[in-house]
Amino acid sequence: MKRLKYLLVYTLPITVYFSFNTTGAMTFAPFIIFFGFVPLLELFFKPDASNFDKETATAEKNNPIYDWVMYLSLPVQLGMLAYFLFVIQDTPFGTVEFFGRVSAMGLMCGVLGINVGHELGHRHSRAEQFIGEILLLTSLDTHFLPYHNGGHHRDVATPNDAATAKKNQILFIFWVTSHFGSYFKAWKLENERLRQQDKSPFSMQNRMVVYSFANIALLSLIFYFFGTQVLLAFIGAAILGILLLETVNYIEHYGLMRNKTEAGTYERVKHHHSWNSDHPIGRLLLFNLSRHSDHHYNGSKKYAVLKSVPQSPQMPTGYPGMMVLALFQPLWFILMNRKLKRLESM
Repeated sequence: MKRLKYLLVYTLPITVYFSFNTTGAMTFAPFIIFFGFVPLLELFFKPDASNFDKETATAEKNNPIYDWVMYLSLPVQLGMLAYFLFVIQDTPFGTVEFFGRVSAMGLMCGVLGINVGHELGHRHSRAEQFIGEILLLTSLDTHFLPYHNGGHHRDVATPNDAATAKKNQILFIFWVTSHFGSYFKAWKLENERLRQQDKSPFSMQNRMVVYSFANIALLSLIFYFFGTQVLLAFIGAAILGILLLETVNYIEHYGLMRNKTEAGTYERVKHHHSWNSDHPIGRLLLFNLSRHSDHHYNGSKKYAVLKSVPQSPQMPTGYPGMMVLALFQPLWFILMNRKLKRLESM
């Protein structure tokens, strides 16, 4: 039963279904729960830094239950997206219900679309990668995989990484620089990969070309079958999902930088180059994403066996609460810059 604890994330589509079938301010229920109730609840739960022992971790990393819990996100995400398209078609444009339901679908795009797409995009199985690509397509964020795997994990905690927030960088500016910087670098990485193989970058072997056609096809189909209002609603939900991703990027590496070696290269990525959170509810709702230090230390390690290590700088609360805090920039800078100062003095 302990292996099924990650099913907690599927309380999200239940609240989203509620949003699609209620009226008024209650259509914002998923956001109220995820960014209001959950951060408050985490104040009453101590961080859990316990890890599997070595033998248990070896056994658990290959347990298929953890994988099937993630695979379930594909039919759930696609089903909720299809339901959203029909519901929003009958929702008057610009009403409270319209924006509430768009925000609910946007949360689905961020949590089940991009977050699970990220985890599966690290897998070696092409089938799992494909599921990840489909999930990312539901958020129009397909460029995420080429840059995240080929650029972010290589350049994290350096000025070369578009997805690493520098000290005192404003969140709302970071949203723009990270998203578009990652997008253009994804094209660059794919072009360089194909040139090294003596292949044309303007071919269907370029993932960015394929992803671009897939995005256009999805948008065209939504417009053709549902019209302009639904298309705008879907784009709004996708943008919100992307903003949630970029806010997570912001809190994960804020102000942490790798040192340069005497040879002029950067030191190897270590656990202290990412912020970590062991708060249990946030971990379960995001498939252990908040144990981000160990994820960057070993990007191919499966989410269920990620470790907490003493060297990891710790966030004061879980991801949902930290994302809310990041929106209040003066408070964020006071708290996190103080933590950075303590880390620098160690």
